[in-house]
Amino acid sequence: MINRTSTRLDRAPLSVRAQLAAAWTSFMFLYIYVDYFHLHKPGVIDSIRDGLVGLDYPITPVLLTGMLASVAVSALMVTLSAVLPARAARVLNLVAAPLYIVYSVINAAGETWEWAPFYALSIGVEVLLLAFVVRAAWTWPSAPSLETPES
Repeated sequence: MINRTSTRLDRAPLSVRAQLAAAWTSFMFLYIYVDYFHLHKPGVIDSIRDGLVGLDYPITPVLLTGMLASVAVSALMVTLSAVLPARAARVLNLVAAPLYIVYSVINAAGETWEWAPFYALSIGVEVLLLAFVVRAAWTWPSAPSLETPES
């Protein structure tokens, strides 16, 4: 006989560290895929072959280093959110996420209206993920103090 008891999925609480690491991981996947899909825009590959990127900026070692740094910092946030002491992780997330919100919005500068839906969706989701990071870090619960009040 089949047992027809209903079961509920376990809703075990996810630590703030795991929430932050997951949000940064999602952000990284989106961030990389947006850059990848951007390569499919007509003329982008030809521009890169001509040594130019974006609004006709020359591709230089300094530019590539800056691009790598922008990806590296967000990639490091996955690990740092999980392993740093709570106070340091909280502060770092409260600094990094708002900076990436600004950076994400600035990345759309100079784009044509033709591509507005692509950038609105990608930047919109990036900003939502980063807003979640800010909220999770801001509301990070404090651990109860182990000190006893002095009488």
